[in-house]
Amino acid sequence: MGKNAVELSARELVDKYSSMIYRLAYVRLNSNADAEDITQEVLLKYIRADKKFKDEEHRKAWLLKVTANAVVSHIRSQKRSQMVDLEEIEEVVAAPENKHRDLKYVIEQLPEKYRMVIHMFYYEELSIKEISEITGDSEGTVKSQLSRGRDKLKKLLEEG
Repeated sequence: MGKNAVELSARELVDKYSSMIYRLAYVRLNSNADAEDITQEVLLKYIRADKKFKDEEHRKAWLLKVTANAVVSHIRSQKRSQMVDLEEIEEVVAAPENKHRDLKYVIEQLPEKYRMVIHMFYYEELSIKEISEITGDSEGTVKSQLSRGRDKLKKLLEEG
């Protein structure tokens, strides 16, 4: 059974892309459990879709787009069933005032739309055009969000 360059087994898919999917979901949701759920959901969608891809860039873009859509759906469903556990409130209240000020923590403080484009641009090394295609926003919007995100990030770092 011959396999061309764009076909992957389920194991190869998980090995190659699960961390990318997880990172994007985590940067948008700030939750390990939710990011793991999204990763599993996206990988299952990929396997069920049985889609043929032109090349690895096409596959990566498809996975990022599906991840972004899954995160948006998750956020919408969370807003519909917004319940806060008392233990979670106690953890937040008991947390130290100054958490570690590493870059990842500071990025997590940005509004979601800026976190996403900064993550895709710097961590996934996608171009503005690729981010635009994945998010469905115009390239101008992506450029603005990236610029504003950098500005907010700079201010947060200066404050910290």
